[in-house]
Amino acid sequence: MEKLEEQDRRILNALQADSRLSNQDLAQRAGMSASACWRRVRALEDAGIIRRYCAIVDPPAVGMTFHAIVHVTLSRHDERHVETFISEVRRRPEVLDCHATTGEADYHLRVVCTDLAAYNEFLERFLFRLPGIANVRTNLVLKEIKQETAIAL
Repeated sequence: MEKLEEQDRRILNALQADSRLSNQDLAQRAGMSASACWRRVRALEDAGIIRRYCAIVDPPAVGMTFHAIVHVTLSRHDERHVETFISEVRRRPEVLDCHATTGEADYHLRVVCTDLAAYNEFLERFLFRLPGIANVRTNLVLKEIKQETAIAL
């Protein structure tokens, strides 16, 4: 899709707010017929604009009370170390987000786990054992102020 039309924006905004909407309700909110809406949603999925649908779980409600932002610096940007780091981090369920960034750290991870002991195990048995890790700095999340999944369209 080259350009989002207003109907696409209405569809995306409605789905970001509630991905469980029926096609009929979604079509009504987007101001179009159900069949046209279904085709637009499929086109948005096929174009990769809609990546997936999910339920957002409250971590403390399921016993995940440890939340940290982890800053990782590699000793050097050897291609093998970078590829290993990325592929291994993608496999870890504790890592919710990983961003390659500019600045002091090369990567910023958002890590959620049950408690400090689980985080320490994550560090010692996983992160510290990866090749090329020069520095790991952890910032504990004390309170969630804002966390959104929807992007402004």
